[in-house]
Amino acid sequence: MPENPHHSSRGTVHPVGMDVARRVLRPVPPADADGDAAVISLCWGQPKIPDPFVWPQADALASSERELDAPVVDVGAAMRGDGPGMRRAAEQVAAACASHGLFQVTGHGLDPVLARAALDGAAGFFRLPLATKQRARRAPGNVTGYAAAHVDRFTANLPWKETLSFGHRTSGGRVVVDYFASVLGSDFKPLGAVYQDYCEAMEQVSLAIMEVIGASLGVGRSCYRDFFADGGAIMRCNYYPPCPEPERTLGTGPHCDPSALTLLLQDGAVDGLQVLVDGEWRPVRPRPGALVVNIGDTFMALSNGRYRSCVHRAVVHRERERRSLAFFLCPRDDRVVRPPPRLLAARDDQEQQPRLYPDFTWADLARFTQLHYRADARTLDAFARWLGAAPTSRAAATSASQSQDKAQETA
Repeated sequence: MPENPHHSSRGTVHPVGMDVARRVLRPVPPADADGDAAVISLCWGQPKIPDPFVWPQADALASSERELDAPVVDVGAAMRGDGPGMRRAAEQVAAACASHGLFQVTGHGLDPVLARAALDGAAGFFRLPLATKQRARRAPGNVTGYAAAHVDRFTANLPWKETLSFGHRTSGGRVVVDYFASVLGSDFKPLGAVYQDYCEAMEQVSLAIMEVIGASLGVGRSCYRDFFADGGAIMRCNYYPPCPEPERTLGTGPHCDPSALTLLLQDGAVDGLQVLVDGEWRPVRPRPGALVVNIGDTFMALSNGRYRSCVHRAVVHRERERRSLAFFLCPRDDRVVRPPPRLLAARDDQEQQPRLYPDFTWADLARFTQLHYRADARTLDAFARWLGAAPTSRAAATSASQSQDKAQETA
């Protein structure tokens, strides 16, 4: 078995804002819209890819012919109160999450008409003139907005894709509709309404999955569902255009998602998602009607390392385009991320489980990945070192965690 990329040595603590690992975010100086457009226009539709899109050979390893062994979990049977169905789902989830961190779900109840509308809406958006898409241009340090190859954040190893990202809150009214209208114009309210409905549906699916995950870890079905019930999410529409040299670039580089849980809807039969297992990049084949679910760094910390954050990437094709919709479930910004006491309690003849990661808030991790570090397979370890050099954030998290512990004990 290869070394677990999450369990690197802790090493020397680095000052806040300095390089904390091998892949540190180096922002491009701010550019105006015309300059941005010029960069983007050089990328798509050319016979060779520009140098900033060429990835190191180590990251562009050849894909394996072996498909990822990812279970297909019937969430519907589990949520209907079917005892054997829940036990079976929990067993499947436990095996996948302890191994590579990815599984697929069926029986989720997502309306196929709504799913189709969301996919078609993304296709229509990415066909718009660049000037229209640039109305939603992502600001430096912000997770929401339109980005082409992330030229506003990185100078090299640019991903071969376009994205549109926006936030969703469980109790925030029609925030998605308002976002589309405010950045793109009132004509885009209907599209915003589609994504508002889609996000609300995915929120319910993700909370149902959290019940299965709670059962699989033996902390109770309500433990993680309650933890995320007042949280939020980031929704991202991905577009991967055809590429003249797909073997020299990537649609998304190797990384783990900083969020807790990712629910991915893939459009059609064009594959591209790959997961790193035993030194091989194994493809995840799209299954009609299924959602791909993977564990992120936040949940790896919540499980005290029991469940692995999924190391994955996206490849591109020479003649085929690919689209997907990613829903990233996140805790409330100020909620302290720490394993539930039952998960750390002594079991059988074993002593109490040691903590692998310090307390932190989702706001701190999100800020870290946007301003200080480019997410990769070692983000959580790098973040822990960064937190060690930020006593103010650590003290705030500790104070909040004590209040949270008292509330959990009372419950």
